[in-house]
Amino acid sequence: MNSKPAGRSGSRATTSSKGSTKGAAAGTARVASSAAKLPKAPVVEVAPARATPIEISGYQAALKWLADRPDIERMRVVKYDENTFRLDRMRALLAAMGNPHESIKTVHVAGTVGKGSTCAMIANMLAGCKYTVGTYTSPHFVDVRERIAINERMISKPAMVEMAKKVQAAAAKAKVDPTFFEAMTAMAFKYFADEAVDIAVIEVGLGGRLDSTNVITPIASVVTTIDFDHTRILGDTLGKIAREKAGIFKRGVPAIVFDSQPEVNKVFAEVATKVGADLRIVNKDIEFSSRFCTSPETGPHTRVCYYTKTMRIEHLPVPLPGEHQAINCGVALAAVECVRAAGFTCPDNLITGGLSKTKVLGRMDLVSDRPRVLVDGAHNPASLNALMRCVGAHVPYDSMVCVFGCCQDKDVGEMLDRLNLGADKVIFTRATGNPRAADPVELQKLFQERSGKMSQVARTAGEAIQLAMRATSRDDLICVTGSFYVVGDAMKYLNENADFHELRPQPV
Repeated sequence: MNSKPAGRSGSRATTSSKGSTKGAAAGTARVASSAAKLPKAPVVEVAPARATPIEISGYQAALKWLADRPDIERMRVVKYDENTFRLDRMRALLAAMGNPHESIKTVHVAGTVGKGSTCAMIANMLAGCKYTVGTYTSPHFVDVRERIAINERMISKPAMVEMAKKVQAAAAKAKVDPTFFEAMTAMAFKYFADEAVDIAVIEVGLGGRLDSTNVITPIASVVTTIDFDHTRILGDTLGKIAREKAGIFKRGVPAIVFDSQPEVNKVFAEVATKVGADLRIVNKDIEFSSRFCTSPETGPHTRVCYYTKTMRIEHLPVPLPGEHQAINCGVALAAVECVRAAGFTCPDNLITGGLSKTKVLGRMDLVSDRPRVLVDGAHNPASLNALMRCVGAHVPYDSMVCVFGCCQDKDVGEMLDRLNLGADKVIFTRATGNPRAADPVELQKLFQERSGKMSQVARTAGEAIQLAMRATSRDDLICVTGSFYVVGDAMKYLNENADFHELRPQPV
C-alpha cells in the first residue's frame, strides 16, 4: 500500500483498551469483596402495570402512562430470561402497529462502553451526507424525549403524545403489557416510520440477545468495546458478556467489532459463524491505526487512519476527546461503509465533514463555565477509567472535585479505585427516586478504606454541587459522574438554578 498509516504510536488506543479490560478481569475478586459490603438487593420480577389504563389526553398524561410501565432500568435486580425480556411481546406489540420497524433501514449498536458515542458518530456522518437520520438512545439525562431524535432534534411533545397513544392502543389490541423500554422502543420505530427517515441508528438498551430493539434486521450490526458491567445479568466473564452482545448478529448482515481479547474475538467468530453473519474486525480484517497528538488549532486530540478497498481515510481527527474514542470512530466508519455498500451515497468528504460536528450530551460535557462543571455518565470501571485519563489530557485545572453516585449493582470497588486516580476530593450522593442507587454513606466508607483523600456526603446532586462550589476556586473543576441518573439530576439543577449565568444553551 503506497500511503503509510499512522505510526506505531497509534497502537496506544488499542493497547490501552485491551489493558483496561484485562485490568478489570484482574480486579474482579477485589470488586466482589467490596460490593459485598453494600446491602444486597432482592431479585425483582416485572410487575404488571395498572389494570385501568390512563387516558392519554396530553403530554403530562403521556408521561404518566410511561411512568406506570414496569421500568427495568430502575429495578435493583432483574431476572435476565425470556420471561422478563420477551421478544414475542415486543413483536406482538409492533405487529398491532403494522410492523413499523420493517419499513425503516437501521444500524444496530450494542456494547459495554462507547455505544452512545458510536451512535452519535454514525448518525452525524450520515447526516453530513444529507440524509435524514433517526437516533434511538438510552438512558436520557433531563428529558425523556432525548431518546428519540431526528437529525439531533428530539421528538416534539405533540408527536410524543401521538406515539404514546398509538402504542397504548396497540398494546390493548395485542393484549400485551409493555415495559417502559418496550413502549419507548415501539414509539421510536413508529415515529421514524411515520417521518420516513432515510435511516435510523438504534442503540441497544441492555445486553443484546434479549433486548427489545433486537427485532430489527439492520444494514449493519455493531458491537463496541466489551468490558465488565451488569455482570449479575450478562455474565461474569468477558466471553459470556460478549455472547450476549453478539446476540444482535443476523444472517447475511455485516457484524462490525473492534479487535479485542482472544476470548472475546473467539465468541464473536463463533456466533457470527452460527448465525451466518459476515464478521468484520476493525484493526484486524480492516486496516486501522490511531495516534494521539496536539496542534495549535485543535489542541490535544486523536487522529485515525482507516483503509479498505472502498474507503481510504487518512489522519482523520476524532471529534470526541479521549484516546478511547479512536476505537469508537473505527467501528463507526466501518458501519458507514456498510451503509454505503447498501446503496447510500456517502462521499468521503461528506462523511468526514459530518463526523467533525459530533457532540454527545452528557459525555465529557462542560455544561457550566461559572463554576466549571463537567458531566460524564461514566457508569462502569472502564468508562470511569477513560474519563479520568481524558480529563487529565484535555481539561486544564488546578484541583478536581468529583460528585459521584452509582448503582449498587455495579463493580463499586473497582469504580472507586478508578475515581481515586483523578479526583482530589469526592462528594458522594445518589440520584433522586432511583431504587438501584447505592447509599452514599456506604460509598464514602468504602472509599475511605481505599483512599486517604477528602470526601463528603450530600443528599442530592444539587446539594453536592453546592458543596463542591465551596471547595473550589476559579481554576478548579467540578466533575459529576458515576451514573447517568446522578448526571441528569445535576444537569436539571444547573438548568433550574438562576445563580449560574454561563450555562451552555440546552436543546429545545
